[in-house]
Amino acid sequence: MKPALPAPGTTSPQSSTRVSMFTLATFVIGSMVGAGVFSLPANFATATGGAGALIAWAVAGGGMLLLALVFHRLAIRRPDLDAGIYSYAKAGFGNYVGFFSAFGYWASACVGNVFYWVFIMSTLGAVFPGLGAGDTVLAVALSSVGIWLFFLLIRRGVREASALNRVVSVAKTVPILVFVVLCLTVFDPAVFAANWSGGTGEDLFEQVRATMLVTVFVFIGVEGASVNSRHARRRSDVGRATVLGLLSVLSVFASVTIVSFGVMPRDEIAALRQPSMAGVLEHAVGGWGAILVGAALVVAVLGAYLAWTLMAAEVLLSAARSGDLPAFLRRTNAKDTPVGALTLSSLLAQVMLVVVLVADDAFNVALELTSALALIPFFLSAAYGLKLALTGEGYRRGEGRGRDATIATLATVYTAFLLWAAGPTYLLLCLVIIVPGTVLFVLGRREQGARVFRPVEWVLFALAAAGAVTAVVLLVTGAIVL
Repeated sequence: MKPALPAPGTTSPQSSTRVSMFTLATFVIGSMVGAGVFSLPANFATATGGAGALIAWAVAGGGMLLLALVFHRLAIRRPDLDAGIYSYAKAGFGNYVGFFSAFGYWASACVGNVFYWVFIMSTLGAVFPGLGAGDTVLAVALSSVGIWLFFLLIRRGVREASALNRVVSVAKTVPILVFVVLCLTVFDPAVFAANWSGGTGEDLFEQVRATMLVTVFVFIGVEGASVNSRHARRRSDVGRATVLGLLSVLSVFASVTIVSFGVMPRDEIAALRQPSMAGVLEHAVGGWGAILVGAALVVAVLGAYLAWTLMAAEVLLSAARSGDLPAFLRRTNAKDTPVGALTLSSLLAQVMLVVVLVADDAFNVALELTSALALIPFFLSAAYGLKLALTGEGYRRGEGRGRDATIATLATVYTAFLLWAAGPTYLLLCLVIIVPGTVLFVLGRREQGARVFRPVEWVLFALAAAGAVTAVVLLVTGAIVL
C-alpha cells in the first residue's frame, strides 16, 4: 500500500525548518541581486537611453510591485497553499497547469543558474583568457565542479544554507551601493543629457519594450519568500518579506542604470564587455573599480545561485508531495533538504552547461530563456489572484474585494504584456524544455492511481506538444539560432 500523501499545498508531516521574516526577505533579495544587476548598464544602453530607462523601471517596478502585492494577498487568503507559484496555478487551473507552472519555474531557475556560471567565467576570462566568454571547455568544466560543490553544500541543510545566504546578501549589496556613490562623484549632466533620448533609431515604446526581458530577469526572485513559505514562522511574514525585498532591490537596480548614463556615452556603454558595471566604474575611478565589481559579482552570483537552487528544489518537492511528480522527488534527508529534487536540479544545470558549448551567444540566450520560463508561473499566479477576488473564495461574507481585484487585474495584464514582449521564439523554446517533462507528470499521477489528463488538459498538452515540435523543426532548419 502506498503511503498517504499530504493534501495538495500542505506541508509534509515531516517537520520543516522555520526561518524569520528577515531571512525570507534575504531569499528575495538574494535571488534578485545576482548577475543581472552587473549587466544592466550595457543591456539598457543597447536598447535605450536615460528617458527610456526611467520609463522602463517605472513600468517594471510598478508591475512587479503589483505582482508582489498579489503574492502578499494570496499568502493571506490561502494560507493552506504553502508552495507559492506551483500551488496557486494548481488550485486555480488544475493539475496539469500546476505542473506547467512548477516545471517552468524550476527550469527557469536551473537555466538561470547556468547563466550565473557563464557570467562568472566570463568575468574571470578578462584575466584568464582560457575561460573566454564563459563558453569554453575549461569554463564549462570549472562550472560543472561548482554545480556539484553547491549540491553538497545545500545537501547539508536548509538552515545552514539560509544562514550563508543572509551573510552573502549583505556582502554583495554593499559593493553595488559603493558603485552608485562613486559614479555620482563623477556624474556629468552634459553626458546624461546627450544619452537622454537613446539614439537607437527606435521610438520610445520600442526602446522600453526591448528592456522588458532584462527587467524580468533581474526581478526573478520576487517570489522567493512565497516559494519558501513552508519555512515561514508566520504567514504574514511571507507578504511583508516579498514587498520589502522588491522595494529594496528596485531602488538599487534603477540607480545602477541611471548613474551609468551620466558617466559614459551610451554607445560606449553598450559596447562594454560584460559585466558592464566593471567597465563603467573603471572609466570613473580607474582599474581598481573593475576589480571591485568583479569581486562583488562573484560573491553576488554565488549567493543568488544558492537561493535559486533552494527555490528550484522546493517547487519540485511540493509538486511531488501533491502527487504530480514521481515519489523520488519528494524525498528529504534528516536536514530537511529535498535531496531528490536537488539532484534533478543539478543534473539539468549540468546538461544546460553542455549546451553552452554550442550556443553562439550563451550569455543572452540563457538570460532571455530564463526570463521567458519565469513569465508562465508569474502570469498564472496573477490570474489566480484575480480568480479569487472575482469568486470571493477565501474572503469573509461582506468583505470588500475591489482593491484586490484591481491589483490582480493590473498584475495579470502586466505579466501578459511581458509574455507578448518576450516574443514567439523564446516561448517556443520554453515548450521544448517543459513538454518532455510531462513524462514526470504522467509517472507521478500513475503512481497515485490518479487520472492523468482531463479532456481540457489533453487539449493543452496537444497544443504545447505542437509548439515544442515546431520549435525543434525551426532549430534544425536554422530558423532559430541559439
